[in-house]
Amino acid sequence: MPDDRNKILLVDDNMATLAQCKSLLQKYYMVYTIQSVVTLFEHLENNNIPDVILLDIEMPEMNGFEVIKKLKADVRYKNIPVIFLTAKNDAESEREGFNLGAADYVTKPISPVLLQMRIQNQLKIRDHMRRIVVKELAERSHKIKMDFLLRISHEMLTPMNAIMGMTEILKTRGYLDEQKECLDEIEAASRKLLIFINNLLDISGQKENSFTVKNSKFSFKAMLEYILNRISSEVENKQQTLSFNIDPLLPASLIGDEKRLTQVIIHLLSNAIKFTPEKGEICLSIRVTENNNGIITLQIVINDNGIGIPKTHHNKIFNIFNQADESAASKYDGVGLGLAMSKFIIELMGGDIWVESEPDKGSKFIFTCKLQSGKYITETH
Repeated sequence: MPDDRNKILLVDDNMATLAQCKSLLQKYYMVYTIQSVVTLFEHLENNNIPDVILLDIEMPEMNGFEVIKKLKADVRYKNIPVIFLTAKNDAESEREGFNLGAADYVTKPISPVLLQMRIQNQLKIRDHMRRIVVKELAERSHKIKMDFLLRISHEMLTPMNAIMGMTEILKTRGYLDEQKECLDEIEAASRKLLIFINNLLDISGQKENSFTVKNSKFSFKAMLEYILNRISSEVENKQQTLSFNIDPLLPASLIGDEKRLTQVIIHLLSNAIKFTPEKGEICLSIRVTENNNGIITLQIVINDNGIGIPKTHHNKIFNIFNQADESAASKYDGVGLGLAMSKFIIELMGGDIWVESEPDKGSKFIFTCKLQSGKYITETH
């Protein structure tokens, strides 16, 4: 079994000092002892890189100050913490050592407690610096990825919109039945790809902290009519039943981000359609759960009798690029962006989203959001 303890390299020409330090440290660390500077660099050249070097200043071939100069000049070794072992106890020597890059000093005769503390302190500093470097590299890598996603998504939008526009034009002209089927397939595939592209753009904005909700006055009824028009062909193709249950207390007009709310509802309905078999049933319910001086809390429920989701996956599905069931994802398409974006949007709108579901018993996606009643706003013309 490999020994994963930290490695300490002891460099001292005094056998008694080496024996003492090794005895103090070998219970906690892998300890290597070296009596000459030449052997030190041979050891390092063989890729035996320690976590900390304990170095005697008074070495015969080359003193500790010259050794540390050589270590710090080599990119392979410059980040190894060097703790000087010395019988000298004067400020001038310490100042010179620190200026050359020494991490710390331990004076002889060596205190076991002090030696342990100095080594542990250097290991903590090293680990902290490594975490900073890893974090910076991860952030830099993430930025490169998000910049790429943003650029490629914008590049894909123009041809995608052209495909959808030309398809719409062709559908207004005469065509054979088999041509209509092809056009419908092109339109459906184009819509899926457009949703995917927009989700990529949204996620790019989310990660760069530029994603916001924009509030304006809108008609909830008109928004639902638009949603129905968008998904009606999907429902008809699978001969499903789509029903609505709207709270009569819902104000006719509301203040909020109509576009983002539409995006969430369409995504949840599209998922319900996708994972519900032919002739299945889907219901969209909307009710007012709170009205606090014109601040409306809505609860929106999308219920279906589709394939369902195991309870162990209820939280997982709201993570980016995660699917409840990879085999189902492959069968029904999708890469797991929509629910993650929906959750993010809903939280920006002061709400929450969750799912109640079991395999083969359908799914119920429930989310809340806060909007303002339109009648509390005085319109200006």
